[in-house]
Amino acid sequence: MQLECWPGRSYPLGATVYPSGTNFSLFSKSASAVELLLFDDPDDALPQRVLALEPRQCRTYYYWHTFVPDIGHGQLYGYRVRGPYDPERGLWFDGEKLLVDPYARAVAPSSRFSRDAARLPGNNCGVGIKSVVVDPTLYNWELDNQLDRPYASTVIYEMHIRGFTQHPSSGVPAERQGTYWGVIDKIPYLQSLGITAVELLPIQHYDAQDAPDDLTNYWGYSPIAFFAPHQGYSSGSGPLAAIDEFRDMVKALHRAGIEVILDVVFNHTAEGGAGGPTYSFRGLENRAYYLFNGDDVGAGYADYSGTGNTIDANHSIVRRMIMDCLRYWVSEMHVDGFRFDLASVMARDPNGEPMENPPILWEIESDPVLAGTKIIAEAWDAAGLYQVGSFTGHRWAEWNGEFRDDIRRFVRGDLGMVKKVSARINGSPDLYTQPDREPNRSINFITSHDGFTLNDLVSYNNKHNEANLEQNRDGSTPNNSWNCGVEGPTDNPHIEALRQRQIRNLLTILFVSQGTPMILMGDEVRRTQGGNNNAYCQDNAVSWFDWRTIAQQADLLRFVRLLIDVTQDLAIFRKERFWLPPDHHDSPSITWHGVLLNEPDWSYYSHTLAFEVRSAADNEHVHVILNAYKEPLEFELPDPRIDPKTQAQWLRIVDTALASPDEIRPPTEAPAIAARSYTVQPRSAVVLLARPLNLV
Repeated sequence: MQLECWPGRSYPLGATVYPSGTNFSLFSKSASAVELLLFDDPDDALPQRVLALEPRQCRTYYYWHTFVPDIGHGQLYGYRVRGPYDPERGLWFDGEKLLVDPYARAVAPSSRFSRDAARLPGNNCGVGIKSVVVDPTLYNWELDNQLDRPYASTVIYEMHIRGFTQHPSSGVPAERQGTYWGVIDKIPYLQSLGITAVELLPIQHYDAQDAPDDLTNYWGYSPIAFFAPHQGYSSGSGPLAAIDEFRDMVKALHRAGIEVILDVVFNHTAEGGAGGPTYSFRGLENRAYYLFNGDDVGAGYADYSGTGNTIDANHSIVRRMIMDCLRYWVSEMHVDGFRFDLASVMARDPNGEPMENPPILWEIESDPVLAGTKIIAEAWDAAGLYQVGSFTGHRWAEWNGEFRDDIRRFVRGDLGMVKKVSARINGSPDLYTQPDREPNRSINFITSHDGFTLNDLVSYNNKHNEANLEQNRDGSTPNNSWNCGVEGPTDNPHIEALRQRQIRNLLTILFVSQGTPMILMGDEVRRTQGGNNNAYCQDNAVSWFDWRTIAQQADLLRFVRLLIDVTQDLAIFRKERFWLPPDHHDSPSITWHGVLLNEPDWSYYSHTLAFEVRSAADNEHVHVILNAYKEPLEFELPDPRIDPKTQAQWLRIVDTALASPDEIRPPTEAPAIAARSYTVQPRSAVVLLARPLNLV
C-alpha cells in the first residue's frame, strides 16, 4: 500500500521513537528516489506499506527523512533507493534491493536469508534483512554502569559468543547454547579463572554466509549492521530478542565484576568487492563509504583489509557514523571498551596513504562519551601497514604483536632473542617511547583467535587448514611454533610432558611481564583446532570450547588459575609505570641477571635470562629465571631481603619443570629455598617470591 509521508526531520539519523510515532532519516547524496518499506514479518516478500519520500518535503540537503505516526518499538522496516547505476563513476544503485539502515539498532534476517539474492539482480525482500525500530529507553538496566577498571588490574579473555557454549558438553540448556544467555551461565567459570574482562569476537550483525562453499563465517569479521547485535547469538526468535539478550549478558557480567570489550570491524563490510552483495552501504552512497584505487572510482575498490573493500573511515559521513555507533554501544548498551580490528586501515587517507593525524582516530581518543572506555588497536592492516608502537594518539592501547612473536621465538629456542625478550617483559619501552605512557597500554598475548591456539603452538610446526577449502593457502605461514618432536597429537609421554612445560613457560612469561595480559578462550585447558590456524569458517567442534577438557586438563587449569591469582595479588605486577633500573630511586626497580648475578648474557647464542623486581613501597620482591636452553643450568640467587635490616627467604612459587601440584604453589604453601643458587631444568621457568621470615 502506497502512502503519503509526513516530512519529519533530518536528525537523528536512523529510526528514532517518539510518543506519537517514529522519525526515519537516511543519508544518500546521489539518490534520485527513496522509499521506506514497512513489514510485519521478517519473511515478508512484500512490504505492508510503502512510503515514497517526496524530495521537496522529505529531503534536506543529502538527508532523506519522514515521520510515521503510530509505529514504534519492534516495527520492521527497510529502504529501496533509486539512482544511477554507473560503476565507472562509482555509483551502484539498484532500486529493487532491500537495504539495511546503517543506523539500525536491531535487524531481523529472513529465515531464508540469501547472500546470493543480494548479489544478483532482482527483488530480495523475502530473503533479505529487515531493520528493526528500537526504543532503547524501554530496557531496565537496574542501575548498571560501566566498571571502568584500570588496565593495570585487567586480565582479558578473548572469546567467541557461540563457540564458548555451543559444544554439547557445555552443560548449558540446549536452547541457550551458543547464545548471549549461554555466556551468563558460564560466568562462574570466568570468575574462578580470574578474568576481569571478556573481549568478544564481532557481535555486530554480520554475514554468516560469507565463507567458501557450504562453510559458515564463524568469526564474524563480515559486518552488515554496525549498531545491531548479531541475531544468530540470540536464543529467541523475535526481532528484538538479540538486543535484549545482549543487554542481559552485559548486565550479568558487570555484576560479576567483568568488563565487556567488543571487537569492532570498521575497516570493511560484508559487501566485498564489485561482485559482492548489496546489503546497505553500496546501495545508499557507494562513493562515500568506501575507498577506491586512487582518484579513479571506476578502477574499483581499494583493498587494505583483504576482503575486497575498505571503509573510508575518515570521510565525514562515515566518521560520524562510526562515532555515533561507538557512543551508542557505550551509552545505550553499556559496553566497557572496543578492540578495533585492523585499526591501521582507519589511518589511511582517500588515496590509501597513512595520515600523520587521522581525524577518526583522534575523535575516538578525545570523545567525552568514550573517555572512560578501553580503546585497543590492532595496529596493522592486511596491506602491510604496521604501526605497533607508533599508533596515533596518547590514550590508545595496542595489541602487542611483537610480544607474541618474540616470546614464542625465545621459548622455542631461537637465537638472538634475549635482548628483545627483556624489552617485552619490561613493557616494551623500545616500542612505546612516550615518556608518560603506561606500560599496561601494551596488550600482551601469546595467542589470539587469529592463529594457533596455545596447544597447537606447541604441537604443530605447520598449519593444517585443508578444511577451509582454500588448499591450505590461507592463514599465516610463519607461526613461530614448535611441535616438540612430533606433528600433531601423540601418545609419547616425553613429548607430552615437554608440551605441557612449554605451555606453562609461555603463560608464566605472559603473566610476569609488564602490560595487560590477554589469553585466548580455552588455552587454559589446551583447546585444539587440530592445527588449523585460520578457523574463521569452522563453526563446529574445531572451534568450539570442549568442556570435557576441564577435567582432562585439570592440572593446567589449576596452574593458570593460581598464576593469575598470584600475579594479580602482587602490586608489583599492577604498576602503572615502567620498572626502572636500581639507580633510579623510583619504585619499583628491575635488575637483570644471567646464570651469574648482575651478568645477563645478551649474546646472540644466549638462551637464558633472569630478573628481579623490587618494590620497597609495597614490600615486594620477585625473582624470575628463564632457561630456554636444552640443558639444566645453575643460577645464582640474589639476596631475598627487601629491607637490609629484615631477614627474608625465597619461596618457590613456580617451577614449570615440576609435576603438579609442585609446578605452582600459592605463597602460603610454597616451599622455602635456602640455598644461594637454584638448578633450573631445560626449557623451564622459575618464579621466586621473597617473604620476611616473620611472615613465613
